[in-house]
Amino acid sequence: MKTIKSSLLLDNLMEQNRAIILQAEQLKHLPVEALEKAPSQDAWSVAQVLEHLNIYCRYYLDAIENKLHHNQTSTAVYFSPGWLGNYFTKLMQPGNNGLIKKKMKSPANAQPAIAPDAKEMLDEFIRHQHRLLNLVQIARQHDLNKNRIPISISKLIALKLGDTFRFVTAHQQRHFIQIHNTMELIKTNQLKKLQFAE
Repeated sequence: MKTIKSSLLLDNLMEQNRAIILQAEQLKHLPVEALEKAPSQDAWSVAQVLEHLNIYCRYYLDAIENKLHHNQTSTAVYFSPGWLGNYFTKLMQPGNNGLIKKKMKSPANAQPAIAPDAKEMLDEFIRHQHRLLNLVQIARQHDLNKNRIPISISKLIALKLGDTFRFVTAHQQRHFIQIHNTMELIKTNQLKKLQFAE
């Protein structure tokens, strides 16, 4: 990603995260059993994916809010992504075809419980998204280049504030594709069972 107007980046982030909220809200209409069912032994349920996302939100939203509160900076018209922030974001971002580019193993500190409560995880996730939108709005009064946020797996590595927002959003987009694929697999498995029963 090349240098971009800070306001445009933040507008894009607001739009992307509102889209994620809409997708999360749609999950409320599905049976809890479907959200808590894993499509296979080696795959996560939707509830587990949501808990994984919540683990990231708990860390990054607190870190962002703390930085915005304690490190006041003047606004900057342009944002220039860092090479590491760009790398992490591209690693997470789904391809233009809407597919996940490369499978990755989640770090140990972000592994979900075996059977999290789907409703609890979904409600928490939606709360996080509204908080994230608020933080993106507050960030309009800050320099996205100067404030840096340590990543969750190492406090020694920090990303620019703008890159942190980009990474968190890309990570969520990636996992909502996983959620969609999980629900499709569950539907397919249910159809197969019905056909077998007939």
